[in-house]
Amino acid sequence: MTLPRQRGLTEQAATTAVDQACRMLRLPTIRSQFPDLAETASREQMSYLGFLAELLLAECDDRARRRSERRIKAAGFPRDKSLRKFDFEANPNIDAAMIHTLAKCEWIKKGLPLCLIGDSGTGKSHLLIALGTEAAMAGYRVKYVLATKLVNELVEAADEKQLTKTIARYGRVDLLCIDELGYMELDRRGAELLFQVLTEREEKNSVAIASNESFSGWTKTFTDPRLCAAIVDRLTFGGNIIETGTDSYRLATTRARAEQQAVG
Repeated sequence: MTLPRQRGLTEQAATTAVDQACRMLRLPTIRSQFPDLAETASREQMSYLGFLAELLLAECDDRARRRSERRIKAAGFPRDKSLRKFDFEANPNIDAAMIHTLAKCEWIKKGLPLCLIGDSGTGKSHLLIALGTEAAMAGYRVKYVLATKLVNELVEAADEKQLTKTIARYGRVDLLCIDELGYMELDRRGAELLFQVLTEREEKNSVAIASNESFSGWTKTFTDPRLCAAIVDRLTFGGNIIETGTDSYRLATTRARAEQQAVG
């Protein structure tokens, strides 16, 4: 399909031509914003070049936003968590400057690991999801998964002779976020399969984990001491370890709210 070309189009004909051209070229943002941008350009007496730049930049910005949204959705985060909503004052154990430095994603570019260690309610999962979201917005491919879900998927894949394909799929993402590592004991087979995923990613793509157990307590999750030591080594070598502490600010917030209601 070609559009008719002629000079001296009426305003209505020109608007129709722009609409059709945007449909053909798949420029939805220019198509929707063109009338408003044209009115602004006329009012502010923009040059033709300036007006064209505004149109193209609007399309580029909207495409970048939609790509970020797709990456965030593909990551599979269970809920929306951002650094902006994290209360650093409620947990003085966490260095806000370090977290915001991590949000710049240089560690992901280098393929380094990140460990968030602390008790329940200290902000580990919030930070894990928030940093994963920052990575997705920066253009990285991210995948979030619970440790038990990942191990169960690997066991099923091994039984169905799909293990190589599954490990490769988890190996391709730029950042793999593993939450709730250490909550449940893993049998030797499950631990070995998880180790294979970590080995596939070692020094190539980043892994970020959140665990309620200190490394010394990981032998309760990985019962083979040698395998446990190897997994700890994979998850700590060259990376960052952030200890979120033992005091649950989530519980403290709930108690404070209950006390306020009782006083009221």
